[in-house]
Amino acid sequence: MRALFTLTVFLSSFLLFLVQPLVGKMVLPTFGGAPPVWTASLVFFQTTLLLGYAYAHVSAAHLSLGRQVALHVSLLLVALGTLPISAGSAGFARVQVLAAAEAAPPALLVMGALAILVGLPFFAISGSTPLLQRWYITGQDAATARPYVLYSVSNLASLCALLAYPFLLEPRFRLADQSWSWACGYAALCVLVLACGILLIRKHRPSPEETGPESPPAPVAKDPPDGRRPLRWIALAAVPSSLLLGVTSYLTSNVAPIPLLWVVPLALYLLSFVLAFSPRRLVPTPLLARLLPLLLVPVALLLILEQPQPEFAVLHLAAFFLAAWMCHARLYDQRPEPARLTAFYLWVTTGGVIGSVLTGLIAPMVFDTLLEYPLALAAAAALMTPRRSGTPARRADLLYGIAIGLVTLVLIALTRDVLGLGAGPMRTAVTVGIPVLLCFLASDRPARFALSLCALFLVSAWAEPQLAGKVALTERSFFAVHRVLLTDHGRFRRLLHGTTVHGMQDTQNPDRPLTYYHPTGPVGQVFAALAARGQAPRVAAVGLGVGSIAAYGQPGQRVTFFEIDPAVRHIARDARLFTFLSKSRGDVDIVLGDARLTLARQPDGAFGLIVLDAFSSDAIPMHLLTREAMAGYVAKLAPAGILAYHISNRYLALEPVVAGAASDLGLESWIQENEPSAEERAQGKATSTWMIVARDAKDVAELVTPPSRWRSSKAVPGARAWTDDFSNVLGAFRWER
Repeated sequence: MRALFTLTVFLSSFLLFLVQPLVGKMVLPTFGGAPPVWTASLVFFQTTLLLGYAYAHVSAAHLSLGRQVALHVSLLLVALGTLPISAGSAGFARVQVLAAAEAAPPALLVMGALAILVGLPFFAISGSTPLLQRWYITGQDAATARPYVLYSVSNLASLCALLAYPFLLEPRFRLADQSWSWACGYAALCVLVLACGILLIRKHRPSPEETGPESPPAPVAKDPPDGRRPLRWIALAAVPSSLLLGVTSYLTSNVAPIPLLWVVPLALYLLSFVLAFSPRRLVPTPLLARLLPLLLVPVALLLILEQPQPEFAVLHLAAFFLAAWMCHARLYDQRPEPARLTAFYLWVTTGGVIGSVLTGLIAPMVFDTLLEYPLALAAAAALMTPRRSGTPARRADLLYGIAIGLVTLVLIALTRDVLGLGAGPMRTAVTVGIPVLLCFLASDRPARFALSLCALFLVSAWAEPQLAGKVALTERSFFAVHRVLLTDHGRFRRLLHGTTVHGMQDTQNPDRPLTYYHPTGPVGQVFAALAARGQAPRVAAVGLGVGSIAAYGQPGQRVTFFEIDPAVRHIARDARLFTFLSKSRGDVDIVLGDARLTLARQPDGAFGLIVLDAFSSDAIPMHLLTREAMAGYVAKLAPAGILAYHISNRYLALEPVVAGAASDLGLESWIQENEPSAEERAQGKATSTWMIVARDAKDVAELVTPPSRWRSSKAVPGARAWTDDFSNVLGAFRWER
């Protein structure tokens, strides 16, 4: 029985975790990557998961074992009839028609599409894990059944699915093949669940006089439940869930914008569940709580000083993992008797959803920076096991926290504004080192420690003691925290997303585009070639940045930017920050939305040049790089039109991707890797890599005729081109870094 239930729980959780990226890739080309799409996806999966756990709890509480088995197997079989998941289904095709016609809000259409594609199977599997664990203890001695170990197994399965998708499945199989494989796994799950139910019904035959729900076995003696216990469960589940999103956002934007880096925090999150719910405790919970401040304090220092070095990512991950492990270990320590198992999982899932919603949906609307991450760390400190017994000194804890905030504020004002100390070790030691040390001295009292950290984070976020330059603007959107930083005594204005520069302007020479768009760089050469023809064709630019491309606009020429982030549009339009748009000689307009969808609505043959600049960060929009996407761009090109791809990326080699799609479409491509001179670098030019794609070499003859800095780019022999049905981010990694 134990082997059968373990296998069934493992397969259930494996399939549940595996289907989400599969379906996400399936709907991306239709709906794009706009905020309503991601928000609707998060809400759909979290809500459906919560409903599945609620269904399991109600079923276990009100139905006999036989009826539970009959109902759940029936639900699984009905859902089986909706498989395999296919973007070619009639229901999804109708949603695509509505999306193309913009007949309904995008979020509503996305949730409708997800419900059609995977709603019923996802709901059925969501209820499987808690139900199977509840069935497992039916008719057994609760003292020896140990059902919670199955929760550890389920998280281990989720971890395996997390690693299997990007490293095994995505690089090798098309979406259609993945979907059929998933359907086969689901069919196997139906068989296993039926086998579990039959085995239990045979083992646990109710007596004839039983007419209601079965009586659960006598529970193990535990502390009597109280009304606050569910609130503790929610808090202990919500904080790690919030930390997961917070640390992922911080690392992928501020520390190391590496594609697939998000896999590491999620793997650690799942591993913390595996360790916490394992019957063999590697580390006692009190020891985890004692170790946590040793990591929280240095991480707090890094956050305040905004140290973006990639080597510090290990410290962030270690603190997150220890905090999640401690919270989940406390959850396990406070687990109820097995008879209340489904209620426990329902509350835990509710906490996870609350943490995700607060960090993923609400925080971007409330905070200008990633403040939710340090605040979640402070919340984890508040949940540590107290070292001192006795009545909590709540007033003293609050006053201590307020004092930390005031001390930090006074030290910043004294050193920076009164003494005039510049950014450096001395100012850092005084303004940050002393308050951090005072926080650590309170680490034996969780509430006091948490309030101290919270005060320190809030004051530092407001005063920004770490910056050498002046921040002209901080604005946050769903996608990123954007900063406009003034450096070199205000000469240069830079738009930053974490460590990635998205544009720069020199106030002494404001008409010259800089960074990747410098006139002597590849894109400058493209515009010079067009000007040499005596042409000023209409230009499309995917990705706005600070509007550098507008500097190439000529009188009577229209330059249309396609930008997904409203915050970027607001910043680029502000003439007090950047003037490329307001002073362009051409006619500039901005279309807001996913570039692939909005560009598809433009007339065919409308553009002489399409510049694609959306691939320099960690989360590259893969649906903009596929063969189908390139075919859509070519359809919008005028005769002799040119595609220009900006593929500068520290971690991904995108030349084979673009060349492969071009080759599949019968197009030709060229690449240039441009390195600035020392003088150009001092003026603001950056190293950049660009590719151009054309229908024929004669369309770009001025650029590629020898001697030329452009070299022909060919598809890798035998390599599969990226399509809407297949992509391989792992295969594009620069492993030599």
